[in-house]
Amino acid sequence: MWAQALRTIPRVSKAEWDRLDVISRWLIASRSAVLVMTFISAAIAGILAFAAGLFDLRLWLLVTLGLVMAHATNNLLNDVTDSLRGVDRGNYFRSRYGPQPIEHGLLTMREMLVYAAITGLAALAAGIYLVWATGWPTLLLLALGAFFVLFYTFPLEYVGLGEPAVLVVWGPLMVGGGYYVIAGAWSWNVVLASLPYALGVTTVIFGKHIDKIPADREKGIYTLPVLLGERLSRGAAISMMALQYAFVLYLVLTGFFTPVMLLVLLALPMFRDVLKVYLKPRPEEVPQDPRLAALWPLWFVNFAFVHNRRFGVLFLCGLILEALLRGVL
Repeated sequence: MWAQALRTIPRVSKAEWDRLDVISRWLIASRSAVLVMTFISAAIAGILAFAAGLFDLRLWLLVTLGLVMAHATNNLLNDVTDSLRGVDRGNYFRSRYGPQPIEHGLLTMREMLVYAAITGLAALAAGIYLVWATGWPTLLLLALGAFFVLFYTFPLEYVGLGEPAVLVVWGPLMVGGGYYVIAGAWSWNVVLASLPYALGVTTVIFGKHIDKIPADREKGIYTLPVLLGERLSRGAAISMMALQYAFVLYLVLTGFFTPVMLLVLLALPMFRDVLKVYLKPRPEEVPQDPRLAALWPLWFVNFAFVHNRRFGVLFLCGLILEALLRGVL
């Protein structure tokens, strides 16, 4: 179950849940399958610090732990907030594609808050140590992270600011801030280099919110796709995917990246397939493909996630190869 929960969001019955160990329950409740996106941002920060000759393994491990636990805390609090506001009651979108522990009776509100508190304290402990070890400027990064953890779901997501927040968090804050903590120096080039992957993460949340447009509009949740409408939102997602490649090309042409980073172009066939999906409206019925039917009602988010995973792995591989080559040369 640990492996399954890290790959996808398992659908489990109450009887199955009762047989699970506490780690499996935490992995499912925190939606650990999406935490890999945070790990990749932390890895990018670490590799860029290594390439600059400023890598500190202890600091990187603590940065990674803190960021992953903060993301998990946000996911747990997301379900708490939506339950308290009555958003997930009934047959709401979130409750249809995976277990919402509170609404499905898997965890009580008190138990969910305990999960969130323990996870949040782990993130906070890592952050406090990093402030002590690296200086007070890190406190600002910790405060910004805490702000997004606590207020992403409400009010940011409800007023069309959730998607811009994701771009800021997974790029400048996680990668740029993580690099600063690990290397002891701020770099605007690193911030710029964070954008190709951060844009990919933003397409994932964009895809999810496009899928939820009717449900969110009915609940009074005005995400950016709700405000833009499906057609414009699909176009925005396509543009962000294209910008991932454009930023890498720009960084290669300006010399910050070497041509090794053109490895990401191997993701273009996947982008082409995703483009075909995003050029058409969302299907009204369950797809015939059993793999897609198993994930329904998720649609656009599935393709954005697969593309981001392919691009992200190639981006990481390119950074690793580039760092090794710089070390040899």
